[in-house]
Amino acid sequence: MNVPSSSVQRSTRTISLWFALLLLLGSILSAQQSSPKYPPTVVFMTDFGVVDDSVALCKGVMYGITPNLRIVDLTHQVTPFSIQDGARFLFGTTPYFPAGAVFVVVIDPGVGSARKPVVVKSKRGQFFVLPDNGLMTMVGDRDGIESIREIANQEWMIGAKISSTFHGRDIFSPVGARIARGDDWTQIGPETKSLVRLDLQPARLDDKGLAGQVIATDGPFGNLVTNIDAEDFLKLGYQRGEKLKVTIASREIELPFVKTFSDVPLKQPLLFIDSRGRVSFAVNQASFAATYDIHPPQPVFIPRKGH
Repeated sequence: MNVPSSSVQRSTRTISLWFALLLLLGSILSAQQSSPKYPPTVVFMTDFGVVDDSVALCKGVMYGITPNLRIVDLTHQVTPFSIQDGARFLFGTTPYFPAGAVFVVVIDPGVGSARKPVVVKSKRGQFFVLPDNGLMTMVGDRDGIESIREIANQEWMIGAKISSTFHGRDIFSPVGARIARGDDWTQIGPETKSLVRLDLQPARLDDKGLAGQVIATDGPFGNLVTNIDAEDFLKLGYQRGEKLKVTIASREIELPFVKTFSDVPLKQPLLFIDSRGRVSFAVNQASFAATYDIHPPQPVFIPRKGH
């Protein structure tokens, strides 16, 4: 049987079209699989506050280098010069961000001094662009450190003359933006083996009870944040609803161990396990720190049940 040539041509064109569509679909799927599942991300934390243009200047530098950058503001209200607060906020935040996220942290009371600007890669695959002043202590202890490099390559910085007092703009912001867009971070400078550490004393559990420290207050609410883990506290034998006596800054306070603030009457104190798994002290709809005139850091002791 003879098939008209026009039918053969139409069939050939149809096959070619389907083949081209399959190739296009394959290339799209391949591109989706090879591209990141999230945009380049910088998590930005400083003690700059928001009353002037410092934060905006740093963001402008980062957007100028990586226009499609996503910047997440962790906070810019860190207690001025408090490296320990910065370390604590990093410790609480990093588990909720994926590998590849870049944390740019500028809490830098030693800016312009001999302290080193560094990039740290954790074993979770996150990057930290910050001064080497102890900020990595808590994250490093928990997640492990894969590699550390000192920021020395001036091609990664901005400005004809680097400021001695605004490394947030001139060093940390451009380096963070370039790492986030995928530049080879090993080009920033030489590898180094160790980091400055904060002198953090862990809580101590013995036959008498738990000795720890009030390390901070919880933002504007005045709750006391401690370095006592819930796991250690529960070894003391208390059940929810039971009262106990704690000593904070040499002052003995009686209060119940409860689940949440509303489990006690208004303006009454309580002990609870906070969202990060640590013992905390609060007053229902008031400030524990103000009520009891407590200013961290302060010692805290919780006796074993029955002692």
